[in-house]
Amino acid sequence: MNNRTIPFDKAKLEEIAAKWPTPFHIYDAKAIRENAKRLKKAFSWNKGFREYFAVKAAPNPHLMKLLKEFDFGSDCSSMAELVLSEKVGNVGESIMFTSNDTPAEEFRKAWELGAIVNFDDVSHIPFFFESVGAADFSKSLFCCRYNPGPLKGGNAIIGKPEEAKYGFTREQLFDGYAQLKAAGVTRFGIHTMVASNELDPEYIIDTAKMLFTLVGELHDGLGIDFEFVNIGGGVGIPYRPDQKAMDLSVVGTGIEKGYRELIEGRGLKPLKLFMECGRCITGPYGYLVARVRHIKKTYRLYAGLDACMSNLMRPALYGAYHEIVVPGKEGSGDTTVYDVTGSLCENNDKFAIQRVLPVLERGDLVVICDAGAHGHAMGFQYNGKLRSAELLLESDGSVREIRRAETLDDYFATLDFSKLGD
Repeated sequence: MNNRTIPFDKAKLEEIAAKWPTPFHIYDAKAIRENAKRLKKAFSWNKGFREYFAVKAAPNPHLMKLLKEFDFGSDCSSMAELVLSEKVGNVGESIMFTSNDTPAEEFRKAWELGAIVNFDDVSHIPFFFESVGAADFSKSLFCCRYNPGPLKGGNAIIGKPEEAKYGFTREQLFDGYAQLKAAGVTRFGIHTMVASNELDPEYIIDTAKMLFTLVGELHDGLGIDFEFVNIGGGVGIPYRPDQKAMDLSVVGTGIEKGYRELIEGRGLKPLKLFMECGRCITGPYGYLVARVRHIKKTYRLYAGLDACMSNLMRPALYGAYHEIVVPGKEGSGDTTVYDVTGSLCENNDKFAIQRVLPVLERGDLVVICDAGAHGHAMGFQYNGKLRSAELLLESDGSVREIRRAETLDDYFATLDFSKLGD
C-alpha cells in the first residue's frame, strides 16, 4: 500500500458526491497554479519562454482559462481544439497548431485565427498554400516538425521515432524551409516531439540541444533565422510510488547551458523556447472518484466500480499504473488483493490488477490518482456508457462544476427515432 495524499478527505468527498454523483473527475486548482509557477520559474532565463498547454490532455475551457492566467498558450491538433482555444481568448500566436493528416478546413481555421502553423510533412506545405489561397505570408510564423528517426531513441508510449507517423526527416526539413522561404515566409520556428511520459531530465535536455544544433545547420544552409524552438512536451509524472517527478529546475539549467553554447556561442540570433506539455501540467492534480458497486469472488477477488475504462482508459490501453486511495481507510492494516474493474463488456476494463488495497465494501469511495491528463479526454461511449462530470476544487475549498455529466438524451441526440416507422 502507498502513502499517497489527496486534497480532500472522506467527509469532503461525501459532501461533493451528494451533489454530483460518482463517477466524476475533479481537479485541484491550487496545485495546478503552483505547478504552472514552477514551470515558468525553471525557464525564466529565457525571456521568450512560453508553454503551449497540450489541449488534448484536458480539453476543458475552464482549465485552459486557469492556465491562461500564466500566459500559457494552446497546443492544438484539431478543429475542436482550435475552437476551444478561440473561446478562451487564446488566438493569434497564442496557438501552436500541430496536426497530422490535416484537412484543408483545419488549416484554414488555424490561418484565420493567426495561429503558428506547424507542418507535419513536407507535402503539407503546398497543400496549406492551396487551402488558404493567395495571401501575404511574410508576417506569419511557420514551423516544421522534425523526426530524428534512429538518431534519437523514443520510449514505450510514443515508440521509436523512425516508426512514428509524425514529422520531417532532416533532408525534408531543408526542402520544407526552402519552400517556405520561396513563398515569402520570413519568420520561422522548429519543433520536435520524440517522447511521452519521460522521467529522465537528460532526455529533454538532449532534445533541446539537438534542435539548437539543427537551427545552426539550417541557418548556414538556407540563410534563414529562427525565432523559436519548440522542444515539445513529453515531461512525465511519477505514476508509480517508487518513481520521482522530474526536477524542472535541472531541465531548465541543462537547456540553458546548451543554449549558451550552441546558440549564443555561435552568434545566432536569440531564440524563444517553447514547450507543449500537457500531462505534467494537470496530470497529477486530477482524480477520478468512484464508488464500489459490487465485490465479487471467483478465482480471484474483484472490486467492481461505478466507473469503467470509458472514464479512464490508460490502464487498459497501456497497462498503465494509477495509484488508488480509499478515503477513510488510509493506512489500514486490514488489506487484501483485488482486481479493480468496471462494468464494460471487455475483460481489459480494469483499473488495477492484483492490487493490495484496504478491505473494500459496497459503497466505499475510491480515488484513482493522476487522472488529470488523458483521463476524461480519452472517454468513449461503448456499451452506451455516459461521460462523467468534471469538477474544479478551488483554492478556498469550494467546488464548482466545469462540465456536466452526460445524459441519455445526449447519447441519443444524433439519432432520429421518428424515422424508424411503426
